Amino acid sequence: MSSLRNIPSIDELLLQDEIRSLGKEFNHEFIANLLRRAVGIVREELRKSQAVLEKAAINHRILAVFNAEIHKSARGTLQTVINATGVVLHTNLGRAVLSNRAIEYMVEMAGHYNNLEMDLPTGERGSRYVHVEQLLKEITGAEAALVVNNNAAAVMLGLNTLAAGKEAIVSRGQLVEIGGAFRIPEVMKLSGAILKEVGTTNKTYNRDYEQAINENTALLFAAHTSNYKIEGFTAEVALQELVELGNKYALPVMQDLGSGILYPMQQWGLREEPTVQECVKSGADIITFSGDKLLGGPQAGIILGKKPLIEAMKENQLTRALRVDKLTIAALEGTLLEYLSGNPAVNIPVLRMLCQSPQELLYQAQQLYKQANDQLLDHTNIETIEIVEVEDMVGGGAYPTYRIPGWGVAIKFQGITLDQIAGQLRLTQPALLTRRQDDKMLISVRTLQVGEDEQIMGLIQSVLQN
Repeated sequence: MSSLRNIPSIDELLLQDEIRSLGKEFNHEFIANLLRRAVGIVREELRKSQAVLEKAAINHRILAVFNAEIHKSARGTLQTVINATGVVLHTNLGRAVLSNRAIEYMVEMAGHYNNLEMDLPTGERGSRYVHVEQLLKEITGAEAALVVNNNAAAVMLGLNTLAAGKEAIVSRGQLVEIGGAFRIPEVMKLSGAILKEVGTTNKTYNRDYEQAINENTALLFAAHTSNYKIEGFTAEVALQELVELGNKYALPVMQDLGSGILYPMQQWGLREEPTVQECVKSGADIITFSGDKLLGGPQAGIILGKKPLIEAMKENQLTRALRVDKLTIAALEGTLLEYLSGNPAVNIPVLRMLCQSPQELLYQAQQLYKQANDQLLDHTNIETIEIVEVEDMVGGGAYPTYRIPGWGVAIKFQGITLDQIAGQLRLTQPALLTRRQDDKMLISVRTLQVGEDEQIMGLIQSVLQN
């Protein structure tokens, strides 16, 4: 007798208590479709195996497949990841982790109507940008500000507003690729600006800019090369010098700063990135940078500069296509409030991770080591566990050559490959991402959130037990 005859109907399955109880959480059609999918999977299994199974066994198998499908389909594809790589701004993992103030403020604004575009004192329509503009002006000293959806958009909007159909002069050494194959020359082309390259890859002088200026020149453009470093026989025009040249010829100077720092990091060894405040003081007419890198906020493109130029950008039709929504504004406002009135080095996760002392990191590594010894050392697949010094990274295209001294725990496995372990840990809930050095798995403590050290041990145990 064929087992296919023992497959229960969809109507029979829908009447079972286990399925009926899901009716309060999921709609009927969704459940029925997943049951059909589960029945199809089991039917194909039975055809291939040719085994004869009772109806109860088939029913049990269908429910197992159904439960796996509903878990997969209803959960969504975004999930939390424990970042044990030591890369603070990990682009693949969503870059900056938001501060509690930003999260709470965003959740509050998401769950209620709000005054996104209403001036409450007058009852008239207002601007969505006013919520962050005043904060940005107070923190940076800029005349005006505007926020769009990312820094590439900020650069394109600035170029389109100020230089469409005209030349923008830029050093060849600054024609960078900013990630995901997005390149400054391509962004310029899309903006309508005409790229005018000067100098060479490794050396550009003030005279190179000056000799290139003509009646069709609209602006001088500078891109801070935060995602790579040219060392050795080099020369570059300082922003202050470029501003002086721009003033001489009545040309605006626009700087793509990339990773915008609002908090001085020199005392922690991070000296190569200029702060936004320093760039504003230099007199640059337009400065653009990211919100989700060293600022520690949500993805956004922040534009600071002279008021007439910012106002012109606000009037550009592209601004509507590139505008940010209420959640981004709320998260950014919450982040900026932390800079203005809070304790950013402690409360903004990106800064906290970068500012941690070696002593703090060593203590965390020692605690993680104790947990690993207590919970993992007796397992047959564990060969050694040790505390090790590691080199962490800023990430997100910032400080590409700088390695931050840190601490972590190294685990050497036996009887199972590191690739197998890493692959299985990426599929756990939450997923766990670690580093690899030689034949050991490294867990850097710098990028761990509170409570994740305990989760890590449980995840590794679960993988080793399967």
